[in-house]
Amino acid sequence: MWSLRRLTVVGTGEGDGRSVVDAAPAVPLRRTFGRFWPYTRGGRRWLALLLGFVLLGPVVDAAAIWLFKVVVDEVLVPRRLGLFLPVALGYAGLAVVAGGLRFADETTSAWVSERFLLALRSDVFRHLQGLSLGFFERRRLGDVLSRLTGDIEAVETFLLSGVLDAVAYAAELAVFLAVLFYLRWDLTLVALVVAPLFWFLARRFSVLVKAASRERRRRSGSVSALAEETLGNIALVQAYNRQDWEQERFLRESLARFRATMAATRLRALFAPIVEVLELSGGLIVLGLGAWELSWGRLTLGELLVFVALLGRLYGPIRGISRLSNGLYSASAAAERIIELLDQRPQVADPPVPLRPARVRGAVTFDGVWFRYPGSKRVALFDVSFHAEPGETVALVGASGAGKSTVSKLLLRFYDPERGAVRLDGIDLRELALADLRDNVTVLLQETLVIHGTVRENIAYGRPDASDAEILAAAWASDVHDFVVGLPDGYDTVVGQQGRLLSGGQRQRLAIARAMVRDAPVLILDEPTTGLDAGSGQRVMELLGRLMRGRTTIIISHNLLTVRSADRIVLLDGGRLADCGTHEELLARNDGYARLDRLHARPVPATPLQETVR
Repeated sequence: MWSLRRLTVVGTGEGDGRSVVDAAPAVPLRRTFGRFWPYTRGGRRWLALLLGFVLLGPVVDAAAIWLFKVVVDEVLVPRRLGLFLPVALGYAGLAVVAGGLRFADETTSAWVSERFLLALRSDVFRHLQGLSLGFFERRRLGDVLSRLTGDIEAVETFLLSGVLDAVAYAAELAVFLAVLFYLRWDLTLVALVVAPLFWFLARRFSVLVKAASRERRRRSGSVSALAEETLGNIALVQAYNRQDWEQERFLRESLARFRATMAATRLRALFAPIVEVLELSGGLIVLGLGAWELSWGRLTLGELLVFVALLGRLYGPIRGISRLSNGLYSASAAAERIIELLDQRPQVADPPVPLRPARVRGAVTFDGVWFRYPGSKRVALFDVSFHAEPGETVALVGASGAGKSTVSKLLLRFYDPERGAVRLDGIDLRELALADLRDNVTVLLQETLVIHGTVRENIAYGRPDASDAEILAAAWASDVHDFVVGLPDGYDTVVGQQGRLLSGGQRQRLAIARAMVRDAPVLILDEPTTGLDAGSGQRVMELLGRLMRGRTTIIISHNLLTVRSADRIVLLDGGRLADCGTHEELLARNDGYARLDRLHARPVPATPLQETVR
């Protein structure tokens, strides 16, 4: 028998380097079952019906086998062919009943299973959306998607299909054992001698199969993560001729998955013939004893044939239970990966009793804020304080890594500060419900995000209850209408995944329209002109001027050309507040700011290059 250590080496692949996805913590089977059982709520009454089908099936099968004894002993041996018609009709009736039970069982079990999958997958997806941004910044998206699809289906096997199969096998054992004991109890006891061996082998193999299955699931997540990353950045891969390198990475993880799969397959393949040898040995012993009994007249030919047939049906459930235990341990490895996701807790959460401000004016205050990202030793913000009155524009400037984008993440409460507080209208953000906070903040991210949908759906994403008139007004104000009229289906034109059917400037204007229709009192602009040429950047800033009117605006930029007219400019340097004032004040007293201004005072063509370098 292979050792667990040997299996682990085969499963993971020696020397394959650092793993893309870590293994999920092991979870006891009882806890796993208890964790997912609540998701059967709503389908449990159908489970009772399924159990009825499961229990009736073996009874019908045993009756059909018993009719075979009648055919042999009452029709063929005495040659009374007159009884053949009633027996044939009995066979036909049982076949119809068996077919009806099979149809009802398959359709009902599919309904229960799919309802379970729907409930669990929806809950996991809802849970994922509630996790903090830090979770997604640390995890590989492909692995998360693998858990959301294939692993959840394996959980259904563990909890429903596997359990129902176990009940079916138990019912078959009970019915066939009862009939066998009725025929010949002594031969039945002889046949059961090999049963403990089935159980021993199942327990021994199940430990090894679970280890290999856990590794295979982990490697499947790694393959999905690499594929998602590579294909999602295919333009970068092709532009830098990194296809061979990405293929090597993908092949390495696929090979590791192949090794883990083959380890599990070898175990299952080894288990099957051993079980068959045991089954054949038991059958031959019983057949030999039955033939001896037949020669002495203590057993009829029909009884012997039926006994052997029932014995074959008896070993089937025993073998099935043995095989099922391996399958359940394999599925439990997938369940552990789902449990790990469900055990994740958001780093930020709603307070027990959130404050509900009647109307948000838009005053933003950072009060002595210290912050470092989870798992990082480097402090991202050191005692940062500044204030923005309602309707004011405050710009955050500084070199890359100065902490500018961290400010926006704290204002949206993707993270909470370690020390100090971020306030909205004087209220600590930690005292507000997340939904209320984010309803009052609009953000235009550095990466212009567009959903795969129509132009109308992308604008309404900012406020789903927006009317057509409000959507149209936002489109006019952001110059979206100018290019939409030229699209094949106007506002009903599908823009493609990530808006790839639109130019960069068009995507930017679409994002501005989405922000306009949201109409929140606080606006965050994160590098609003990144990736745009000088002309497009100037036009976008004109549109943003309309959006900023009457709103508290926080502009994050390293390009001073876009922030000179701000009411106040906050200069960050290495996470510290280096200075604060108007453009003219900072230019006069701060050498670092003056140096940045000289860099951006160069001819316009240099600006896109500087943007790109950042």
